[in-house]
Amino acid sequence: MSDEIYTEMNFAKPDLSRKERTGFAEVIFAQGKEDDFLCKIFKKLYEQNGSVMATRASEHQAELIKAMYPNAAYDNVSRIIRLADKPEPLIGSIAVCTAGTADIKVAEECAVAAEFFGTKVERVYDVGVSGIHRILSKTDVLGKVNCVVAIAGMEGALASVIGGLCSVPVIAVPTSVGYGASFEGLSALLTMINSCANGISVVNIDNGYGAAYIATQINRLAVKGSVK
Repeated sequence: MSDEIYTEMNFAKPDLSRKERTGFAEVIFAQGKEDDFLCKIFKKLYEQNGSVMATRASEHQAELIKAMYPNAAYDNVSRIIRLADKPEPLIGSIAVCTAGTADIKVAEECAVAAEFFGTKVERVYDVGVSGIHRILSKTDVLGKVNCVVAIAGMEGALASVIGGLCSVPVIAVPTSVGYGASFEGLSALLTMINSCANGISVVNIDNGYGAAYIATQINRLAVKGSVK
């Protein structure tokens, strides 16, 4: 493990040994951070790791980072800033599924983060239960991956359907998409944690990044287990 476990910056303490401990370098949650703080933390983590990712970043924050590092990439759907000297090779496979097109912002946070971590991602979008034939037509994809992320708002039923179709772990992500009685994702969250389908775990509302992290852990273990 690195002799320098973290750096004292007064306003922040970047965790320099996290990748050695957990397999994942520290990721920056950009939303709400002061411009100067974000830039300094980004710079420190990049210097330490040769790569860095910031989630929930605004276009303004992305412009600040790109002024420092022109090679940094920003995706305004996922709201992720990425910079890597040597991108991780993509291994294994996970599927990221959405109930509707309105869920894609959360799905792309999941997919882009997982790809940054080195996971191959199959995107299966707009396959919600209001047209059940759509997800049923994708069972071949679901049968080939090591993990499925099911992202849905409204009543959140997609996770239960996928859980009943798959032999691999399903990570359910409730989204804040829906009308008033969905309570900004609470109805989907309650459906998902009360699912009668087995093999489903649930992350917080709109937490695409959290799903990407867990899915990558599962994918890495599956790839490792398949190597003889």
